[in-house]
Amino acid sequence: MAWDTPLGLLREELVQRADEGCVIPATLRDRVAAVDEADAYDESRIGPLYEELLALPEDEELAAAEPNDLDAIRALRPDGPRDLGWRPTESEALDRFHGAWTGRCVGCALGKPVEGLGMSREGGRVVGRHRIKRYLQAREDWPLADYFSGRDAGDGVRLWCPASQRERVAYMEPDDDIHYTLIALAVLEEHGPGFTWEHVAQAWLARIPIFAICTAEAQAIENVMSRSTRPGYWTCAATPAFTRRHRNPYREWIGAQIRADGWGWACAGAPERAAELAYRDACWTHERNGIYGEMMFAAMMAAAFVEHDPRRLVEIGLSEIPRDCRLARWVRRCLSWADEADGFEACMDRVEAELGTMSPVHTINNALICVLSLIYGRMEPNASIATAVMCGHDTDCNGATVGSITGAALGHAHFHGRLAERLHDTIRPSVLGFEVVTMKSLAERVLAQFHRIRAHAA
Repeated sequence: MAWDTPLGLLREELVQRADEGCVIPATLRDRVAAVDEADAYDESRIGPLYEELLALPEDEELAAAEPNDLDAIRALRPDGPRDLGWRPTESEALDRFHGAWTGRCVGCALGKPVEGLGMSREGGRVVGRHRIKRYLQAREDWPLADYFSGRDAGDGVRLWCPASQRERVAYMEPDDDIHYTLIALAVLEEHGPGFTWEHVAQAWLARIPIFAICTAEAQAIENVMSRSTRPGYWTCAATPAFTRRHRNPYREWIGAQIRADGWGWACAGAPERAAELAYRDACWTHERNGIYGEMMFAAMMAAAFVEHDPRRLVEIGLSEIPRDCRLARWVRRCLSWADEADGFEACMDRVEAELGTMSPVHTINNALICVLSLIYGRMEPNASIATAVMCGHDTDCNGATVGSITGAALGHAHFHGRLAERLHDTIRPSVLGFEVVTMKSLAERVLAQFHRIRAHAA
């Protein structure tokens, strides 16, 4: 079951190949454009076009700056602190992991009702931020400080996910941004720090409903299944090079970036180790900047248990990815915009001016939203999360990522406010083995894996 039709995948591949530096002949573009929706599943017509597109030569200089192999990535990264030596007491560690879980859930729940609104486009450009602001202003809720209300204001706008709206929110409802963090915990508990990408894929197949898996993940897991057998015990002949690339034009989208948390928390204080585990998780679903997004944010999450300055956290994250990749270059530009812009809206003006036509679920533009939200929110969880959501694009993903980092830095004991309180410390996901769980109990389980990984590394 693919995420889109073969024709839909082909059209997205045109964009992805251009991002990779390919010069796409006008004749090939015209032939793709000539395929009618009625032929969206005509493999005899679409397959050759797809193969021709993938065979185009890449920009060699850009490809050299953006490898997919871990050793090659490390060879191109800047200097950085590979281990910050975090040695907490048991109670401190538990509180910080509890804060990280709470922040992730608060951010996800806050952004979930406006995920679709945040991705809105007009004239080919993302305008979700402006539509979110108009929605809030119409209800006298700007700037955002509470869960979105679903009440009618006469504007005809209806939000998603009533279980995460102000009138009904009482727990963290099912969401992929939470599911993948639970999967990371399950993989570590079952296989330890030596887990492989196949262990992750197997956990998805065993624990997550197929309809809860999206874009790059949907294509990758389909590729895994196409080269797997189940005569008795599952066997897999696929390779990451195949699963992340075959009919997967979403390989630089945000899907891996939202999976960073479990690895970052379990490797608290050790950004290099966190980035390595994140690489193993990302390498079979994503390429290039899709991989780097997960590595960067896993390193930042690990570092947040020690370092609380947002710019320093970003520097640590950048120290685990190639210095000249597109993600690193855009993050550095965003930091310079934040030096100049008076407020997050002015900084977002720059992001939208430069990257407004990029998919609203791409790794790069959403990473910039997370970076600027940490800066303008000054690492205060509620303010930083609300900023991430008000920025639009992939609102639940960015709210969750920013909440994870700030929650880890602050801890649960200091995570005040109604946003956290109204979730009642409870998650009701769609993951087998985690049907109803408390954030505190999950923090205790992360703490056990933190000790296990640290002992393994010693």
